[in-house]
Amino acid sequence: MPPKPLEPLAKKLMKGVIVVELLGVFGVYGLFHMMNNSQDFRNTMNKRFPSVLEVYYKSNEWAGVYGIRERDHEAWSAKQE
Repeated sequence: MPPKPLEPLAKKLMKGVIVVELLGVFGVYGLFHMMNNSQDFRNTMNKRFPSVLEVYYKSNEWAGVYGIRERDHEAWSAKQE
């Protein structure tokens, strides 16, 4: 019985989906790592993409890490004065 003609296409599409998902996971991890290590980067994210920064704060609070948001706001308000 000959192989079905759509099988190779399905395999290629599935590999492509897996590669895109892996790139997304590593990209999100890199973004989290940069936000976790740099208050200046979080300030940039606050100006450009406040919703992404809110997700960062919420995920840390959900994980039991509190006070990052408050320290950031204190530092940013001290810079403006």
